[in-house]
This record gives sequence, structure tokens and C-alpha cells, in this order.
Amino acid sequence: MPPGIPVATVGINGSLNAAILALQMIATGDEALRQKLATYKEDLKSKITQANEELAGIKFKFKTN
Repeated sequence: MPPGIPVATVGINGSLNAAILALQMIATGDEALRQKLATYKEDLKSKITQANEELAGIKFKFKTN
């Protein structure tokens, strides 16, 4: 896009990401919403970190040629 025309894209079937993107824009003028979004992102970060730790504990072997 030409300068001055910002573009925000999300993937097909990415409605959750689209909603978060919209909320981030709206939250620039709403402190309460900004705090709720920050809390949501911290909770999501915790869930992802926990899932990553659980996956790290799974042992498996790859068979290569």
C-alpha cells in the first residue's frame, strides 16, 4: 500500500485475532479496555508457557533413513 494507508491483515478463519486487533485499536482511547486486554494477554502468555513446558517433557524418537 502507498504511504499513509496502513494495512492490518489477519488470516482466513482468524476471527479471534481480528477481534484482538480491533480491540487494540479501540483500547487506545479506553483505559479500562486497555487493562482488560493486557490481562487477557498475560493469561494467554501463561497458558502458552505452561503448554510449552508440558510439551518439553514429552520424549519421542524420530526414525530417519
